[in-house]
Amino acid sequence: MTEATARRRGGGGAARRAERTALRIECARFIERNIPDVDMLSDEVLDIVEVNAETVLEEIGVAFVENPAALERWRLAGADIEGERVRIPRGLARRLCATAPSRFTQHARNPERSVEIGGRSLVLAPVYGPPFVRGQGGGRRYATMEDFRTFVKLGYMSKWLHHSGGTVCEPTDIAVNKRHLDMLHAHMTLSDKPFMGSVTEPSRAADSVEMCEILFGGLNDRTVMTSLVNVNSPLTFDATMMGALEVYAAANQACIVSPFIVGGAMAPVSVAGTLTQVLAEVMAGVAYSQLVRPGAPVIFGAFVTSIDMNSGAPTFGTPEAAQITYGAGQLARRMGLPYRSAGAFTGSKLPDAQAAYETANSLNTGLLSGVNFMLHACGWLEGGLVASFEKFVMDADQLGVLHRLAAGVSADDEAQAMDALREVGPGGHYLGCAHTQRNFKDAFWRTELLDYKPYETWEEEGARDTAALASARVQRLLAEYREPEMDPSIRQALDEFVERKKASMADAFL
Repeated sequence: MTEATARRRGGGGAARRAERTALRIECARFIERNIPDVDMLSDEVLDIVEVNAETVLEEIGVAFVENPAALERWRLAGADIEGERVRIPRGLARRLCATAPSRFTQHARNPERSVEIGGRSLVLAPVYGPPFVRGQGGGRRYATMEDFRTFVKLGYMSKWLHHSGGTVCEPTDIAVNKRHLDMLHAHMTLSDKPFMGSVTEPSRAADSVEMCEILFGGLNDRTVMTSLVNVNSPLTFDATMMGALEVYAAANQACIVSPFIVGGAMAPVSVAGTLTQVLAEVMAGVAYSQLVRPGAPVIFGAFVTSIDMNSGAPTFGTPEAAQITYGAGQLARRMGLPYRSAGAFTGSKLPDAQAAYETANSLNTGLLSGVNFMLHACGWLEGGLVASFEKFVMDADQLGVLHRLAAGVSADDEAQAMDALREVGPGGHYLGCAHTQRNFKDAFWRTELLDYKPYETWEEEGARDTAALASARVQRLLAEYREPEMDPSIRQALDEFVERKKASMADAFL
C-alpha cells in the first residue's frame, strides 16, 4: 500500500467519523399527499351551502368597518353599499376569487426550505398567538421575547416542521408597537425556514415587507410571507386586518383569509349553517384581496371549534369541528383555492391524555380533509392561550406520522416482498431475511421521543412519562442549536432597521 493510498483511506475514515458526529439540521420536504381526501359531504349538500352563501352575501351582506377605501373598491366593482354594509350581487365574489392562484411558492431565505402551498401539498407551521407559555420548569406565565426566540429555535431544529410560523407566542415584555420588529428579526436570523408577517396594524405589515426587501435583496414579486388575516366573525371585516391584507396583497404576499368560528357563539350551531357563513366570509375576503391586486396569493382559511354549552368554553377535537373541517376542504377545492385549517388543538391545561386525544383527532382530520397550510401544528395548549415547550416537541414528533401516512402505500416489486415470502416460508421469521436487511432502516416510522423500552430499563432510567421525556428533548435540541449562516451585510442591515424603527417611536402597550 502506497503512502498516498494510506492517506486516502485514513482521510476517508476520518471524514466518515466526522460526518457521523456532525450536527445535522434535518428538515423534511413539505408533504405531497399520495392518499385521497375524505369527501364527507355530498354534492347536493355542497350545492346548498354554496347557494346559501351567495344569498348571505347578496341579502345580508358583510361589514367593512372604518375603511372608506374598501367601500369605494366594492362600489366600483358593482356591490351595493349602505353605510358600512356591503351587499355583493350573486356571482360577483366568486368571479373575483377566480383570479387567485390555486398554488403558489413561498420562498425561504434558504431555497431548500421553500414550500409549495396548494394542490396536494401540506405545509406544517407551529402554534400562533398565545400570550402565555408553559414548561421548562416554569409553570404557566406570560411569554417573553426570550421565550419567543426559544420557540423559533425549536422550530428550526424540528425535522417535520416546514415553517417557522409567526407569533409563536406573544412577547409581553416588549412594547406592542415594537414587538413585531423583534419577532420578525428572530424568524429571519434564528431560522432559515419560511415565516409569517405581522398583521396587528397596517404599518407593521409594511415594516414586514420592508424587512423582507432587506432579507431577500428585493422581492421582485416573489411571495416570501404567508400571513394570518382573521375575519371578525360573524360577517365583519375590521380595518386593522383589512389594512394588513391591503399591504400584503399589493406586495404579492400571501394572506390566509380565515373566519374565526366558535360554533354557537360566532356561527350557527349546525354544521351546514356554519359552513354557509364560513364560505360567505371567505369569498368576501378573497374577492377583496383580488380587488386590491388580481392574482395575489390567498388561502381559504377555516379556524373551527365548538363551544361547551354549559361553561361557554371552546372545545377541540370534536366530531362537529371535524365535519366542518372536512366540508370546508371540499368547498375550498371546488373554488380552486389552497386550504388552511386544523392543528394540534386541545383545551387541556397540560400536555396530558386529553391533549393527546384532542390533538390526534385534529391532526388526522387536517391530513384527511386536504389542508394545505396547517397553522398551530405543534405547541398549542389551553385553547390557544398557552404555548408549551414540551407539547411543541411532542407534537413535532407526531407530525412525522402525517408524513408517513400521506406517502401512501407502495406496491412495486420491492414492496410486494415476494422474495421474502419465498425465503422464509411456513413457520420461519423475517428478522434475518434479505428483504428485511435491505429495508429495515426505512421500513417503519421511528419516534425521536416516545419510550418503547422494556419496563425494567424504563424504570432504571427514572420511570419518565412523556412530558418528562419531552422536557429532556427540549433541553437537548436547544443545546445542539446553531444559528444558520447569514450574509453579515444583510444581518447588519436588519439590525440597523430594527434599531432605527424602534428608536423612532415611544413605547406603547395598547
